[in-house]
Amino acid sequence: MAKKINVGTLISGGGTNLQAIIDAAKSSRISADIVFTGSDNPGVRGLERAQNAKIDTFVVDYSKIIQSCKKGIKGADLPKDFDLEDIRAKQRLFKAGMPSEQVEFFLKSRAIAEKALLDQIREYDMDLLVLAGFMRVLTPYFIDRINTVSGKHRIMNIHPALLPSFPGTDGYGDTFRYGCKIGGCTVHFIDYGEDTGPIIGQKAFEIEDTDTLDDVKRKGLEKEWGLYPLCIQKFADSF
Repeated sequence: MAKKINVGTLISGGGTNLQAIIDAAKSSRISADIVFTGSDNPGVRGLERAQNAKIDTFVVDYSKIIQSCKKGIKGADLPKDFDLEDIRAKQRLFKAGMPSEQVEFFLKSRAIAEKALLDQIREYDMDLLVLAGFMRVLTPYFIDRINTVSGKHRIMNIHPALLPSFPGTDGYGDTFRYGCKIGGCTVHFIDYGEDTGPIIGQKAFEIEDTDTLDDVKRKGLEKEWGLYPLCIQKFADSF
């Protein structure tokens, strides 16, 4: 086994992928220690899973922050190192023609939330950040402060489809509605786009004619729970 790496995790909900990673680390199937679990939602089941495993937890309540931002964002609210034009130039989340004020509000409000995340994360010695069902898009402001060495990715995500097909939030649903006979999941590194980063690993499954959307989601999750630890180990082996 490779030298152990320190893994930080971020979640938004029930944390089934987190549990798969916890179990893999506990049984020494991966060379990793989970040093924290953070969430954008208070009170979710994933936080309880982490606490049961004696992992430090924290919450940065995105919804509360965004609601506060809707009342107005002052210059003093933004991180001191926030550069709107630099971040706007790097981001690949919005298509041309998106109203400038909408893009600006998104980037500013998310940077405020991301600064709160970074303040928590910096308390830990972390080699890899794993998004284990974290349902928030990360902006270049956050990404650049984790990926501090050019060309070296340190943020890993899992997506419920065989990328580059069906990016976005509903990969299994899109796969099912399109009528695909093969579904799957992808672990990839995060970059400035939406589900566009380098692919680390994929698992596929057959979709039968009689399968429902729930069947597709069940099959996909079962593949996810096996794939994510394998990809973390792949990172550890190359670290």
